[in-house]
Amino acid sequence: MTIGETIQFSQRMEQLPPYLFGMINKMKMEKRRNGDDVIDLGMGNPIDPAPDIVTRKLCEVAQDPKSHRYPVADGLAHLRREIALNYQKDYGVVLKSDSEVIVTIGSKEGISHLCLALVGPGDTILVPAPAFPVHIYAAIIAGGSVIRVSLGEPEVFLNRIKRMCENILPRPRLLILNYPHNPTSELATVDFFAEIVALAQKYRFMVIHDFAYAKIAFDGYKPPSFLEAGGARDVGVEFGSFSKTYNMAGWRLGYCVGNRKIVEGLAKIKGYYDYGIFAAIQVAGIVAMRDCEAEIGEQVERYRQRRDILCEGLEKMGWPVNKPQAGMFAWVKMPQPYDKMGSMQFAMQLMQEANVAVAPGIGFGEEGESYLRLAMVENEHRIRQALRQMRRALPQIEAAASR
Repeated sequence: MTIGETIQFSQRMEQLPPYLFGMINKMKMEKRRNGDDVIDLGMGNPIDPAPDIVTRKLCEVAQDPKSHRYPVADGLAHLRREIALNYQKDYGVVLKSDSEVIVTIGSKEGISHLCLALVGPGDTILVPAPAFPVHIYAAIIAGGSVIRVSLGEPEVFLNRIKRMCENILPRPRLLILNYPHNPTSELATVDFFAEIVALAQKYRFMVIHDFAYAKIAFDGYKPPSFLEAGGARDVGVEFGSFSKTYNMAGWRLGYCVGNRKIVEGLAKIKGYYDYGIFAAIQVAGIVAMRDCEAEIGEQVERYRQRRDILCEGLEKMGWPVNKPQAGMFAWVKMPQPYDKMGSMQFAMQLMQEANVAVAPGIGFGEEGESYLRLAMVENEHRIRQALRQMRRALPQIEAAASR
């Protein structure tokens, strides 16, 4: 027996289930290697390019040898200042860029590392469910105990949070929120956030708000920042991302803003884990925030058109759909008889029979079962093609479900 055959992972690895999206991606890549044209509506991975002015600035700064050195771990001062200026302009929130803003390698990395700073063995973390996996497993990897709180109408959800705080010991240490919500596209208001702040102050828990879809909204809706609620900075922080707003997903650029002490904890952890983000990417981020307001509007309009095509196409197939007002996903209830299969089996069958990839709801927790998440990332032609392929494949899938 070789050493490799005797390797054992740490105990925390036993708490991580198989990554269901990895199984979907594996099947997708195998089909593509075999020559199949799989239309990917599963992953929220923008196909549209970053604004030209942003890419040009990246190339320009990358030519400067000084940019090849280790960057400042907390983020370039000019980028942190630009993030603060944007919060003042967009939300009326005044931030101190030197102590209440930190740059992260995307929001996913930031949330994961912040959980290491805030969460330890025995701590209880509340997470709305269904949930984007990192919101649950970042806390679990940090040693915490996660309690999933089913999403519902705002008052219902707030009452569930209150009951948890009153009835469990130890009381929750942290609540992780995400609005506009991934995967369900549920929305929040400033009044809702104010109620969360009041609960956090009363029961003494911290709040992390993942604001990845801050600028992707339709039909006149403008997503509010958690920090707009009075007292929010006393209890928590908010994460933002350049990935969706500026189509910079692969660039891995995000930020955390809010409570000074929490930001300080994240900075300390990151100081041991990484050296920050390539300076050229950070400078390009400044240009994106400063000069790309028009491009954001154009991208939102693309998503709106794709949303309408996707949702109307599903409705014509007899699927009940609520058009999302924000985000880049449609959260769709599987009608009978397909729901009998379970979302994972349906997603695998759909890819096999229709060459269309979707995200199974079970990948977001048991509360997501019987749902599918469809990303609006492909262009209009590809979305129409995906709908045609789905329509043709559904009889075979229905036959499989009936067996």
